[in-house]
Amino acid sequence: MTGAPLDISSPNWPVPPEGGWTADDLDRLPDLPMHTQLIDASLVFPCRQSVFHERAMSFFGRQLDDAAPPGLEVLCRFTIDIDRQNRPEPDVIVVREEALTSLDQTRLPAAALALAVEVVSDDSVSRDRETKPVKYARAKIPHYWRVEDENGRAAVHAFELEPTTGAYTSVGIFRDRMKVDVPFPVDLNLAEIKTHPAKR
Repeated sequence: MTGAPLDISSPNWPVPPEGGWTADDLDRLPDLPMHTQLIDASLVFPCRQSVFHERAMSFFGRQLDDAAPPGLEVLCRFTIDIDRQNRPEPDVIVVREEALTSLDQTRLPAAALALAVEVVSDDSVSRDRETKPVKYARAKIPHYWRVEDENGRAAVHAFELEPTTGAYTSVGIFRDRMKVDVPFPVDLNLAEIKTHPAKR
């Protein structure tokens, strides 16, 4: 029994130049998937996201936007410039509004951020736990929150930049309720992030 021939042609992957890609290349390369990131001069393509990831990202985007004082803006999945070789895309950011200069803008300077939030996915565990915190701290982003699906419920690992060491220090792990005063006061009911599909 024979069928249609398989298409075994190689995908047309972009070939990095000597020295790797740069932050500017994300705006110049044709046909990149949406939400491609640049980490250590390498392109990181997005994977399909879980329902939990989307629900958690939407939850923090809405809640932070509602609570943010004047002068701060909240954006979801927007790239930031750390340096020439690193242009990651946090799931949620809180940024000073003066950094938003155009509706056509595609990136923001990391120095303008007050908070970066990452929701951990299966493909992003090492990036969100190890790689990105180091880079965000080096960029002097004052606050970093890592959101994990922990045994069927959301857990938020919150970190604050310690100015004398230039590294993040833990300010707590929050389950069910997250009440903090920085970067601005929020009181979040984490149980609203449903970790299981809604039952009919």
